[in-house]
Amino acid sequence: MEIRDLEFRGIGIEHLGMYFEELGAKLVTDKFPYIYEAENWSGYILSEKEISFTSSFKVNTVKVRFCANQAQTLDELIKNYRYKTTRIGG
Repeated sequence: MEIRDLEFRGIGIEHLGMYFEELGAKLVTDKFPYIYEAENWSGYILSEKEISFTSSFKVNTVKVRFCANQAQTLDELIKNYRYKTTRIGG
């Protein structure tokens, strides 16, 4: 089993969960850790907390775990997931 943990900032858990579903997973829990399962991989939303950069600038940070049967599947999953989380500023 291949496992990799990543941290995402500024994206709510609702969107992060939706991205797992868009990639083919189904939600199997309704509290932390939120578990999403697909045929050859699974994703976990482990935790969410708020961090402060200054007294007025705060952002959420979410720990996400990716698991897959093979390294190639894991790499492809993370590539596709990161594509969904890309934010382009204006």
